[in-house]
Amino acid sequence: MSALFTEFNGVAFKNPVICASGTFNFGEEFKRFFPLSRLGGISLKGLTLEKREGNDSPRIAEVYGGIINSVGLQNPGLEGFLKDYLPSLAQEDTVLIANIAGNTVEEYCEMAQRLSQTDISIIELNISCPNVKKGGLAFGVEPKGIESIVFAVKKHCKKPLMVKLTPNVAAISDNALAAEAGGADSISLINTIRAMAIDAKTRRPVLACITGGLSGRAVKPIALRMVYECYKAVKIPIIGLGGIFNAEDAVEFMLAGATAVQIGTANMINPMAAVEVIDGLERFCYDNNIKNIKEIVGGLII
Repeated sequence: MSALFTEFNGVAFKNPVICASGTFNFGEEFKRFFPLSRLGGISLKGLTLEKREGNDSPRIAEVYGGIINSVGLQNPGLEGFLKDYLPSLAQEDTVLIANIAGNTVEEYCEMAQRLSQTDISIIELNISCPNVKKGGLAFGVEPKGIESIVFAVKKHCKKPLMVKLTPNVAAISDNALAAEAGGADSISLINTIRAMAIDAKTRRPVLACITGGLSGRAVKPIALRMVYECYKAVKIPIIGLGGIFNAEDAVEFMLAGATAVQIGTANMINPMAAVEVIDGLERFCYDNNIKNIKEIVGGLII
């Protein structure tokens, strides 16, 4: 068995490297570079119940150490995904994770229920969206709200439920505990950090929506700290992401407590990034006489 074989939530991964939602679309564009079967898994582009065109442009900007985006969850909607994308994706030899978003609890529940009847292996709950019935406050900001929505969705979800946590909170470990209490099978973190960019010449915001989510190398130290804090707090598996560009970055996240990692912004700079991380992890295991990569999870020496 490969040294990179990983299993969590009852799902087997050939390696612990997953492409993160929003930066890999549905994988079609990357097939020209490598077979998708090389990946441990793909967290697919965020889905909403109805089709969305996304926010006005400009909606992505490069900044020092990363990018800021306000794409606005442009996607074909659940029906479009099931009809036009899932049939071909289901033929790929990799784990498929559906990332779902919504503005009401009912939308989340319906999507989880319908996707549970497909070839999707895990459902990733994106709770950074505004709750329109609660004045627009994001579902994932307060522990009570997190526990409530996870509990509700879990009743409709027949697949393992992964909850993606936002870093824009007071105490990430409290929110991780809330997700676990609500019934989450695993958590992924971090989502993007709210940020903005300004054009000094025009004196205007760079993005049409003024603010967006910061990702890339700049967020890595924050993400590492949050993964470590959550690892000390919860018993469920953690999938770490935020500024991972190479195998060394991935190892650091696993030492902090991540069972697996997701590669995000790096895909937009180097389409081979995920494969290079996989190859680097294989070399790391060989060079350090590690029989299985899970040996290093939580292995940070204090």
